[in-house]
Amino acid sequence: MSTQDYLGQDESPLGPPTSDEKTMGILSHILCLVAGFIAPLVIYLIKKDESAFVREHAKESLNFQITLIIFYIISFILIFVFIGILMMVALGLVALILIIVATIKASEGKLYRYPFNIRLIK
Repeated sequence: MSTQDYLGQDESPLGPPTSDEKTMGILSHILCLVAGFIAPLVIYLIKKDESAFVREHAKESLNFQITLIIFYIISFILIFVFIGILMMVALGLVALILIIVATIKASEGKLYRYPFNIRLIK
């Protein structure tokens, strides 16, 4: 079963994740608040062959962080027109909310897809 709305899309994984898989899925999202794209990158590189659940969460989180970097660069360029400052504030709030939602979905054992995410890593 799948739900989709403005906060993203979640779906049930093929098999129920273990407690350790849920923890790594949670960490791949929540650690972005302090470590940016480094945390999901490290988790992805270490766990990609061990767990499909962790791989999907780390990959989605990494793609979201890359998307945020691109949007922040665009916002920085637009600072000179003043709208960039507003974009940065809005982007920060939206990112915080979506990271919290993704963390909750990972703790529930569901796969999560961020909305408006550029999926560079397949």
